[in-house]
Amino acid sequence: MKIAVVGDTLLDIDLVGHADRLCPDAPVPVLDVDDRLERAGGAGLVATLLADDGHDVELVTALADDDAAGRLRALLGPVRVHAAPLGAPTPVKMRLTASGQRIARVDEGCATPPYPVVDFGLLSVLEEAEAVVVADYGRRFTSVPTVRAALETVARRIPVVWDPHPRGARPVHGSAAVTPNLSELLTFSGREVDEPGAVAIAAGRLRQRWGARAVVVTLGERGALVCAPDGDTHVAVPSAGLRIEDPCGAGDRFASSLAIALAHGEPLGAATETAVATAAAFLAAGGVASLRRGGQPGFPEAGGTGPAADSPAVALARRVRAAGGTVVAAGGCFDLLHAGHLHLLQAARALGDCLVVCLNSDDSIRRLKGPERPVMNEHDRAELLLALSCVDAVEIFTEDTPEAVLDTLRPHVWVKGADYNPDELPESKQLRSWGGEVVTVPLAPGRSTTGLAAAIASLG
Repeated sequence: MKIAVVGDTLLDIDLVGHADRLCPDAPVPVLDVDDRLERAGGAGLVATLLADDGHDVELVTALADDDAAGRLRALLGPVRVHAAPLGAPTPVKMRLTASGQRIARVDEGCATPPYPVVDFGLLSVLEEAEAVVVADYGRRFTSVPTVRAALETVARRIPVVWDPHPRGARPVHGSAAVTPNLSELLTFSGREVDEPGAVAIAAGRLRQRWGARAVVVTLGERGALVCAPDGDTHVAVPSAGLRIEDPCGAGDRFASSLAIALAHGEPLGAATETAVATAAAFLAAGGVASLRRGGQPGFPEAGGTGPAADSPAVALARRVRAAGGTVVAAGGCFDLLHAGHLHLLQAARALGDCLVVCLNSDDSIRRLKGPERPVMNEHDRAELLLALSCVDAVEIFTEDTPEAVLDTLRPHVWVKGADYNPDELPESKQLRSWGGEVVTVPLAPGRSTTGLAAAIASLG
């Protein structure tokens, strides 16, 4: 599908590490950086997400002629960039994270820029788009008259989903959906809104003021509230157990998914349900951190030398350890998830303050169990595990055994089924080296993936 993204583009940088000491000349933490992640932010992030989904993406924006803009163009990869001169430095936002906890953000070049000059030729790509996402980050691009005129024209024939900003421009008349979050709704409406009735009333007034077909308010863990024509409201909720560790990128993921669903002809309520589910999966997999490896969006791609330092599972383990909690890990294939798996994972989670599942990759399972396995691919298996309330994170590994991932996670407890003898497991010596232990839990009788797979095969 051909999608156009219109709006402000920024360079986002994450410095990830640990802070175990204070600066000698001031009572501030010293961040020892383990990893640096650069990515396109703002409209650039929306374009990246859509391109990773396999869509044909045109980004219409304004860029400076500086080093940061050159890095942005490289990061955008297959996205075709149509950029007016920015007339100011490229905005850079740098986030500092220590052991999973955000400690500071440093902004460079983020003062309000002059209005860019955007001619109609730059906007001609909108004529071939099947949907448009407007990512307004309050930097004036969407206030330019030529941009607004082009968007108003295109909104008459295709869905335009507008992600607004409190300092940004008014959404154009006829937008298919405007997607403020609850904080932005408070700013736009000028009144306290939290309970669903007040949210619906405020959203309805904004819909009329903006001339939008719908206003869809994102509510974090509570999902999203849709205010449609004639005052109809609809609440879409994510699956149970969603825990938001880092909300960065959630609004971009939601707006891009909503635009795609609407372009496919889904009714507004169903499209919102799709967008909520997509955003929830994105956040459950670590949000923007899951984009760093260039693999399938949503889950960290398996590596051969253990997880990266900014892996969501590693960050979670560091955060729990820093708070004095107990990190529990369990491993296996978890192909065709069944009640026996659930009992083991529930028992494992009860042993500590978080549970990380170390999941065998597809290649690893094929080497261990033969070419007919796994029945389900690694990303589907990870998604099902993350949907369980007892699972806090999933880390996929490609090796035949989990030693590399355990060496990085350093759990206090490693859980296996009672069919294993702890003294015979190579992980036991590894866990003891840092003071951890291996615990076995009873198996649920009569439950096995092999038996379930054979039963399914017999039905065919």
